Amino acid sequence: KPVVYSNTIQSLAAILRAMDSLGIEFGDKDRKADAKLVCDVVSRMEDTEPYSAELLAAMKRLWSDPGTQECFNQLQKYNRIGAADYQPTEQDILRTRVKTTGIVETHFTFKNLHFRLFDVGGQRSERKKWIHCFEDVTAIIFCVALSGYDQVLHEDETTNRMHESLMLFDSICNNKFFIDTSIILFLNKKDLFAEKIKKSPLTICFPEYTGANTYEDATAYIQVQFESKNRSPNKEIYCHLTCATDTGNIQVVFDAVTDIIIANNLRGCGLY
Repeated sequence: KPVVYSNTIQSLAAILRAMDSLGIEFGDKDRKADAKLVCDVVSRMEDTEPYSAELLAAMKRLWSDPGTQECFNQLQKYNRIGAADYQPTEQDILRTRVKTTGIVETHFTFKNLHFRLFDVGGQRSERKKWIHCFEDVTAIIFCVALSGYDQVLHEDETTNRMHESLMLFDSICNNKFFIDTSIILFLNKKDLFAEKIKKSPLTICFPEYTGANTYEDATAYIQVQFESKNRSPNKEIYCHLTCATDTGNIQVVFDAVTDIIIANNLRGCGLY
């Protein structure tokens, strides 16, 4: 019996660790306490003992949570990925993530225009490497994870992710290097946000918020919070709600972004 007890709770703990690595959220935020209970039992090496009523109830709740099930289903893809003839699908590529360190430059062509895209690290330790380098860039695309409104930073567990994004946006939007630079704001992960806002109120991030916990009202409020950071009367913030894994959505958004960049270039030349 001890082996069965251990294998079962160890397997659940492995799924919980995978959820963190894959960026999968619990459907119910109360499951975080259950996850801590399970992981504490494993870390204390008490996993071979019979489950207490409290632990068993926590394990059942965790297994029933939509986030846990999503992660489990993701792990089932290992059979496909482990095949000798495996080739990444478009969705496989879109869902991969590599932490950006320093400055990564990418060249691509869209609508017969050649773009040079500079991807920069958003982590605190990375910013000093790039913020002074881009005085002459055509536009800045600032990405915010809407779903981070009830999460904290990995490097500082006392700071809310949305608050940190607002502070960074303020510093970039009003930076002397970017006075004449177009700023395009991507409020990303709108799909995750639409599900999360049903269960986790926006007041976690903005205690003063009095609107409804609906996707429409909450995203409108967040957009205003970012736009209000702009202290230049001559600078316009172009905002888009995005889902990076939805190719149709990104196609429409990038069409609009390209038009904005072209128009601003023409305006700078006095031709618009």
